[in-house]
Order: sequence, then C-alpha cells, then structure tokens
Amino acid sequence: MDNFTPLSALIGGGLIGLSATVLILFKGRIAGISGILGGALTFPLGDLGWRVLFLAGLVAGAALYNLLAPAPFVVEFDADTPLLVVAGLLVGYGSSLGSGCTSGHGVCGIARLSPRSIGATILFMAIAMATLFLMRHTGAA
Repeated sequence: MDNFTPLSALIGGGLIGLSATVLILFKGRIAGISGILGGALTFPLGDLGWRVLFLAGLVAGAALYNLLAPAPFVVEFDADTPLLVVAGLLVGYGSSLGSGCTSGHGVCGIARLSPRSIGATILFMAIAMATLFLMRHTGAA
C-alpha cells in the first residue's frame, strides 16, 4: 500500500474536526462547505466576512501543503473541462437538494448524532459506491 499515511491523515482529520468545532462554538454555524459557499454567493449583510475567510483558508491550506510537502500532491483529470464543469454543477445541485453536503452531514451531522445526517451520509456513500461499480464495470472509467 503506497499511500498509507496515518500521521498526515490523523493531523488532517484533527484539523477538520477543530475547524468544525471552532465554527460551531464561535459562530453557531455548521461547517458545511456547500452551505458556506452558497451563502457567500448571496452576499449576506454582516455574514460574508467569515464565509470568505473560511473558503480562503481552504484554498490557502491546500496551497501551503503543496509548497511544504516533500512530494507535491499532483492531481490529474482524465476528463474534458466541460464534463468537469457539468459534474461540479450537478454536485452543487445535489447538495442543495439534500440540504447539505458530505462535510455538513458527514462530519458535523454525524458528530451531533443527527438521524437525518446519518441517513444522508449512508445514502451519499451508497451512491458513490454504486457509481464507481457501474463506471468500472461498464467500461466508462
């Protein structure tokens, strides 16, 4: 197993949990990325600053990791840009239909023992597994 990195996974998971905890303690908000981004795009008065800072922190954290990591993390896509744009829009639409995304339901909702979030996360994972199975076994991937 080449990608077994328990220390970085532990640190990353801890930082995700810490950021979700800080956000709920100081702002009373759930750290659901789709909700934070969607809210930032509507330019709410008095509520925009923390959203922009949170999203900027996501980008800055990835950039900092890419600069400091011994071997930079390389992402390669084997898909055309229009397909990736459509996929991103569908994910955004799906998260609005599901009243949240995997970060809101999977990280924060399960931690709060929310039955709705537990059900949503099970559904997200089941659909992801079914999609992967179909893509691999139909020759589409």
